[in-house]
Amino acid sequence: MLKKFKKIKEAALGKSYALSFSFTTPEKMRKLNLIYRDKNKATDILSFPLSKNEGEIYISRSEAKKEAKKFARTPENFLEFLFLHGCVHLKGYDHGTKMERMESSLRKKLGV
Repeated sequence: MLKKFKKIKEAALGKSYALSFSFTTPEKMRKLNLIYRDKNKATDILSFPLSKNEGEIYISRSEAKKEAKKFARTPENFLEFLFLHGCVHLKGYDHGTKMERMESSLRKKLGV
């Protein structure tokens, strides 16, 4: 899976982008979501740009597993999808048509 994440990261952000990534617990995700987004609930992914060429992604495997069912994806495929989604956010895109086009193009290119 980490090889696939590396491919996704490089396709979305480039080789020189410094990305920190970790799987974490729903409890930590809830705390981060509350602190940075004022939402007191766990989420499956959070991404934080630190600079133009540096950022962080956190994913909760257990939250992702719950969400995967809603999208009829396997847990592993959904983790790849989430990671790609986080990378596109770090690229500077917000939810909307442009972001969806970028994600769709990357998903096709990378088989996600």
